[in-house]
Amino acid sequence: QLQLVESGGGLVQPGESLRLSCGASGFTLDNYVIGWFRQVPGKEREGVSCIRNSDDSTYYTDSVKGRFTISRDNAKNTVYLQMNSLNAEDTAVYYCAAAGPIRWPTIQTPMTMCVISKQRYWGQGTQVTVSS
Repeated sequence: QLQLVESGGGLVQPGESLRLSCGASGFTLDNYVIGWFRQVPGKEREGVSCIRNSDDSTYYTDSVKGRFTISRDNAKNTVYLQMNSLNAEDTAVYYCAAAGPIRWPTIQTPMTMCVISKQRYWGQGTQVTVSS
């Protein structure tokens, strides 16, 4: 059974950091673009950061550039999102998702695949709250 499970969310104060984890079972992440999405009540779910595991290429939405870092650990079949300098606008439910499989050669970049319509699998979400 193909599954994605997120962990690492919680309550932090502005300026602090969190590290989210997305573990996969039933498939290997190497042939997928793995993304982190977030959703705030009243707003559409948006792509935050995505990584194409086969070559480690990445995409970040403008609002998190320089603060968030997406990475992978193939041995653990896990993708991480390191979130630094968090602010109240980062408060949301964060979801892990997988788009693919990617079949090479391809023009499917992390940017083009980091949209809701491209995702095949979703995790259950983890709450991130940034508040003093």
